[in-house]
Amino acid sequence: MKRLLLGVALALGGAPALAELPRTEPVPGGLVTVRLAPTEQPPPRVFLAEARVMVLAHEGAWHAVVGVPLTLEPGEHRLRVVEDDDVREVTFAVNPKEYRVQHITLSNQRMVEPPAEDLARIEQDHFVIRGVFERWTDVAAPPVRFDLPAKGRISGNFGLQRFFNNQPRQPHSGIDIAASVGTPVVAPAPGVVVEVGDYFFNGRTVFIDHGQGLVSMYNHLHRVLVAPGTPVKRGQRIGEVGKSGRVTGPHLHWSVSLNNTRVDPLLFVSDEAIRQFARQKM
Repeated sequence: MKRLLLGVALALGGAPALAELPRTEPVPGGLVTVRLAPTEQPPPRVFLAEARVMVLAHEGAWHAVVGVPLTLEPGEHRLRVVEDDDVREVTFAVNPKEYRVQHITLSNQRMVEPPAEDLARIEQDHFVIRGVFERWTDVAAPPVRFDLPAKGRISGNFGLQRFFNNQPRQPHSGIDIAASVGTPVVAPAPGVVVEVGDYFFNGRTVFIDHGQGLVSMYNHLHRVLVAPGTPVKRGQRIGEVGKSGRVTGPHLHWSVSLNNTRVDPLLFVSDEAIRQFARQKM
């Protein structure tokens, strides 16, 4: 039923829907687009390793829209393209990028080195979250232009090499928007809510499936205002900024995942939306 709702919400099916493409940045944590074939042909299926890749119709051709893993080494890489019974490879290049280092001090040492009694919950959290990010829903033209989901100050950029109490941890997998508790959080693009939960590190969280492996996540909420299976429109309120989970203060952590790869959310946000956001903070 959730997949049917997503198809209805995003106008599944019919002739190839013309789509704009997101901004590209061919670096680890960025996006790459690869032109594949004319749209007179059926859309191919494309894979990066085992992960299915988004394919959009743009200017008369099918394009693969690839999320580049933060762990992918710079250099040449291959996509597997399946067209009917034919399988071929196409290449794309990834450039190097160094991300800044961020040191964060937490007073609650439990959030840095969880005791044994928390580990089972954390593993279950990871299992659920992995399952959401691995989703694939067939949608002809998923939205690839997002609004910012909350008003506030960007306090943490994507890709930061993070140290909690001087201990290295995973790179920052989204952006942080600092705002007061209760600030509205809205859907930045249409989709369907596919999961909500309260997780050890992420706190109260909402996941939205936008189609073709594009999933967005909203963490540390004060309140969740939607339920799984709810179709949402652009700008619809889904929750409120909070400070649940591992935080130093109230903020929204926003992640965007494509082909089960966390990428910089700002690549999906229009230049005009970013300029308006900057003007609001002046």
